Amino acid sequence: MPLLTPFRALSTLSSSSSSVALFRRRSPLVRALCVLSVSALLAGVAFRTGIAHSESFRSKLANRAVHSAGMDSASGSRTVPSIVVYVTVPNREAGKKLSESIIKEKLAACVNIVPGIESVYWWEGKVQTDSEELLIIKTRESLLPALTEHVKSNHEYEVPEVISLPITGGNDKYLEWIKNNTRDN
Repeated sequence: MPLLTPFRALSTLSSSSSSVALFRRRSPLVRALCVLSVSALLAGVAFRTGIAHSESFRSKLANRAVHSAGMDSASGSRTVPSIVVYVTVPNREAGKKLSESIIKEKLAACVNIVPGIESVYWWEGKVQTDSEELLIIKTRESLLPALTEHVKSNHEYEVPEVISLPITGGNDKYLEWIKNNTRDN
C-alpha cells in the first residue's frame, strides 16, 4: 500500500468515509512523520518570514517546549531536553549492529529500525536511488555530539545521515525513561 504525503492524506480524508477508514489504518509511524513534516514546514516558514527571529517568538516557543515536555526546572528535573534522531543504513544487519552499539554505549534509550525506506538523493553529480532502513533514535539533546561521532565512526557510508528533531512534548513517563536510560554525557 503506497504511503500518503501529508497533503495528499488530508485531501483523501475529505473525499469519502472509506478514505477516512483507510487513513486511520495507516501505521502510527506514517502519521507521526506527517505531523513532523508539517511541523518542520511551519518552522521553516517562520524562519524564512523573519517571525522566528523576533525575541518574543523565540521566548514563547522555548517556554512552550519546556512546559509541554515536562522539562521545566520547577518540575524537579524529572526529564531532560530530548530529541529524535534519524539515521539511514543500507540494510537490516547494519541497522541492528549500529543500534545495538548505540544502546550499549547508552547514547540512546531506544532505537526503532524501520524497513523498506526508498531514498532518492543527489550524490556524485547525479540522482541516486537506494533501498535503506531508517533508525529512529530517542535520546537526550546533550548526547547529540557523541551520538553523531559514534555513527560517523561505525557507519559504512562516507557521509551518514544524522539529523535531529526536538521532542517538545509527550508522555512525561516516557521522557523520564529516556533520561534514566541514557548516560549523562
